[in-house]
Amino acid sequence: MPAITVPNDSVVLGAGYLYKAPLASTLPTNTVAGSKFTDAWPVAWIPVGVTKDGHSWSYKLSTDQLIVAEYLAPLKYIETGVEIGVDFEIVQVTLNNYKLAANGGTITTVSGTGATTLSKWGPPAVGSSVRTMLGWESEDGTERAVFYQCLQGGEVKVAHKKGADSASLPVSFNVEQPSSGDPFNIWTAGTVRVGV
Repeated sequence: MPAITVPNDSVVLGAGYLYKAPLASTLPTNTVAGSKFTDAWPVAWIPVGVTKDGHSWSYKLSTDQLIVAEYLAPLKYIETGVEIGVDFEIVQVTLNNYKLAANGGTITTVSGTGATTLSKWGPPAVGSSVRTMLGWESEDGTERAVFYQCLQGGEVKVAHKKGADSASLPVSFNVEQPSSGDPFNIWTAGTVRVGV
């Protein structure tokens, strides 16, 4: 068999940039030039801030088996559902990120201004959780993703430790099916990131 050239031109490095926005926010226009996105994210999209180890997203298909007595192998696998998730640990510990991690709540200024400002966040009442949109762009500007309707469903356990081990807000967002359209989309810039 002759040797082949294995493609190695679509490797993605780095954590990239995470964004949050209210539901139904305007999407980026996804303008591409020179095989990179050149447009900025709309003003509604706010950077989440730095994370402990970047982020990961998952797509897990659930199936059931059609079994008959005459065969050992299933005749067919039936798709029964899908779980989509986005996980990261926010190191930017702010009241707005506590609010993101708890699916809402209220931030109020108790007193003062500027350097004397005293602010308070209170968690949302049961049943008043607010869904959010999440966005991501790769550091090299060749890949973008938007998750349209997310609810944070993981345990938020903030650990304050000694030394350089910073506190963080671990979050695990469940991606829901919006009333119309896809639950998420991924865009790439240029032909190399399309692949074969």
